[in-house]
Amino acid sequence: MYLRTKKAPFDSMNEECGVFGVYSQENRNVAHTVYYGLYALQHRGQESSGIAVAFADKISYHKGMGLVSDVFADGNLDSLPEGDIAIGHVRYSTTGASQLLNAQPVVFTGKCGRMAVAHNGNLINTKNLRDELIAQNAVFQTTIDSEVIAIYINSLSDGDILTGVKRACAKFKGSYALVIMTCDKLIAVRDPFGIRPLCLGTVDDDVIVASETCALDAVGANYLRDVKPGEIVVIDSDGVHSYMMDGVPECSRMCIFEYVYFARHDSVLDGYSVYESRKEAGKLLAKNYPVEADLVSGVPDSANVAARGYAEESGIPFVEALARNRYVGRTFIQPDQRQRENSLSVKMNALRGNVRGKRVILIDDSIVRGTTMRKIIKMLRNAGAKEVHIRICSPIIKHPCHLGIDIQTYSQLIGAYKNEDQICESLGADSVKYLTVDQLLATCGGAKTGFCLGCFNGEYPYALEDYETDKLKFE
Repeated sequence: MYLRTKKAPFDSMNEECGVFGVYSQENRNVAHTVYYGLYALQHRGQESSGIAVAFADKISYHKGMGLVSDVFADGNLDSLPEGDIAIGHVRYSTTGASQLLNAQPVVFTGKCGRMAVAHNGNLINTKNLRDELIAQNAVFQTTIDSEVIAIYINSLSDGDILTGVKRACAKFKGSYALVIMTCDKLIAVRDPFGIRPLCLGTVDDDVIVASETCALDAVGANYLRDVKPGEIVVIDSDGVHSYMMDGVPECSRMCIFEYVYFARHDSVLDGYSVYESRKEAGKLLAKNYPVEADLVSGVPDSANVAARGYAEESGIPFVEALARNRYVGRTFIQPDQRQRENSLSVKMNALRGNVRGKRVILIDDSIVRGTTMRKIIKMLRNAGAKEVHIRICSPIIKHPCHLGIDIQTYSQLIGAYKNEDQICESLGADSVKYLTVDQLLATCGGAKTGFCLGCFNGEYPYALEDYETDKLKFE
């Protein structure tokens, strides 16, 4: 948001980050618990990661650029002290440059002593808050909205962290799932619309906070419940305490792309299975947009579940058309467009023996710019595919998002200026079909409210008058 780095347009939906926290009843290697939790959340952010540990009246931390396994190699994990509270973060930058100074958690000394904050989401009023704090002589070390959140909470705390969180959240506009640590408390916060997910779990006597339930599973924790939209959960030596913000909307607005793409398919978000949602999307594509073909395949890995759903419903066999290099992360983590495009050929290759002479139905979760899909279609045709039919598990993306997804301008979106037929022609496919908004909602339990659909219909939980959006339309 503030001092945003100018990056080349992305060709996939890119989420900001994942958060994890643990409050233990004993002094132990809590950093190891956070490490495994972050490992399970690696899909949510692959640019940087960090862990902070509270011990005595101090907070020690380590963070770095790269994957969790790389950042905490060479003894870096074991160098963190034993303690009873720890938080961690994996990051993909939507606000601020991709560099070490912007890695999280944000650790500082404030009115409540040593503190650490990790944030998933994106505020839309960061500049106003930052200017207000600078006028009060605040000094910033980073360009991220997470530091604004941390300093704003501290400035309003009067020495009591809960007071600071309550007062600050009343000023925040945008999406945020927070884990906050002092030397004696772990705090979990979810924005009033619940745009980003956050859940609670327990293992033995420890309490765990995580972006997704898959991270609870990774550390052997039992799922307790989701943090409610607008809820502040304080965990300390007296137990788990819940506080609600004032004026919480009646209807939550979780980002529906958590189900379509961001979350791991073995996670459960707000009580609904991501796996079941994606499988149902594939079934609905088969029911509503059938086509004669020899095989169904998914763009690995996020679309494989939906592809199996399509195959099950249609009776057309599921066959892998694309091989994926498991040692390459999601393409969007590359810092510029040329590297992202080059990484596709390293990441993925067509299985010639499976597709030669065949009519292929290829399932994917979404199309943003279209560059990657165009290359995949060309790859399949070069491998001998007779026909390539594209089926997408979401509606056409027509509008930018400023709530934690890095599609900031209309010029990044092929769907902003092309309809379904024009997209098909641009990609070089034999046919392209998308789910409608109502069909997508049906995959998430059939609710007609309760999700943010702004990238499809332009209706956001927050008004975006103060946010500049690029109206550029390509020919």
